[in-house]
Amino acid sequence: MRTALNSPFTPGSDSVPEVWAGRTAQLSDWRDVLRPRRQAGLAERGRTILGEAGLGKSTLVRRIARDAAAAGDWVTPQLRIPAGADPLKMIAAALLKLADQAGLAASREQRIKDTLGRVQAVAVSGLSLTLRQHDGPELYTVLTQLLVEIGRAAIARGNVVVLIHVDEVQNITDEKALSQLLIALGDALVHEEPIAAPGGVTVLRSLPIAVYLTGLPDFADTAGSRIGATFARRFKTTTLSAIDDEDLASAVQPFVIEGWPVADDLGGISRIRMDPDAAAAITEICRGEPFLFQLAGEQAWYAGTGDVISRAEAIKGWRAVRAEAVIHVERILERLPKRESDFLRAMADLPAKERTLTRIATDMGLAKATDAGPTSQRLDSVRGIIERGKPYTFRHRAVEAYLTSDWPDVE
Repeated sequence: MRTALNSPFTPGSDSVPEVWAGRTAQLSDWRDVLRPRRQAGLAERGRTILGEAGLGKSTLVRRIARDAAAAGDWVTPQLRIPAGADPLKMIAAALLKLADQAGLAASREQRIKDTLGRVQAVAVSGLSLTLRQHDGPELYTVLTQLLVEIGRAAIARGNVVVLIHVDEVQNITDEKALSQLLIALGDALVHEEPIAAPGGVTVLRSLPIAVYLTGLPDFADTAGSRIGATFARRFKTTTLSAIDDEDLASAVQPFVIEGWPVADDLGGISRIRMDPDAAAAITEICRGEPFLFQLAGEQAWYAGTGDVISRAEAIKGWRAVRAEAVIHVERILERLPKRESDFLRAMADLPAKERTLTRIATDMGLAKATDAGPTSQRLDSVRGIIERGKPYTFRHRAVEAYLTSDWPDVE
């Protein structure tokens, strides 16, 4: 029996969905590059994961954090920054919890006691804590000092990586707060700790600290303009795009082959299967959007109660949330500057083979193609909505479908 209580699809939830699709490159980066290098004391940049709403940035890092915690790593909760909030207070509070986990609160070393006291003051006052109110170093230095102490404790514990996840970073609009936060995290990432190697030799190693920042694409411009090249040197930025249909098909294939296990009314396990045509419909409908994929799967699950999800149920479920799919894409378009929105609409109005910068600029009413160049560059490298080529193509397939077809209507 299919019910709301046993659906494995979770659209828009902060929990990691049971039905996972794609993002293998980013998961592999954590598992095969970032974690092992940090664990071994090798330098490695932090990660900035950006993208438009609905592409699963936060969910991706929550999945990484869950896997890290299962491996015994020390992990902060998802530190979502609300608009207008003081990020330094949130980071300070999270670091104090990590310090407790690392056993620093029980330390008798005066250096550590002093550091904890200063960070506790930051957790209470944040940016309002100025040098006139508090004798000591700048706020970012205080946070870095505690991160270093936590990193040292992780080294002593062995095989432990400290993972910090700061979400909705585009909401940090205070220039001083953003600068202090990024420098504090960046200084901890590049800190080198002297350790004794075999043979009595002293060597330097990086701390086992990994940092993930997630947010909307605008953050790359904001961070770059405020701390410049330092940000690029200390953080590697990835802009997410739509998930390939092959990855989506792989995610629903277990439903088609062996069925999804659910508890039955007799205390046993039954399986919910999916007709291959239903799986194909869900894969096609969502246009590579993780949020829409979870939404389509959930509504197909709710559209009936039997042990086989049919194509008709997949279509019925999608029609029930058509308006939500429209709003999802319209929000993406509405937050774009007018010039970028005009570019996308002009591009969408052209036949696929004629989508060149010259034709798009002409249809926008611009005198020459180079006038549209900066706009196309932002839509490609910053927002990840298009891909410049010969011809130009859409990377954000839900935006393309909305502008060029009857989607999200389906037959």
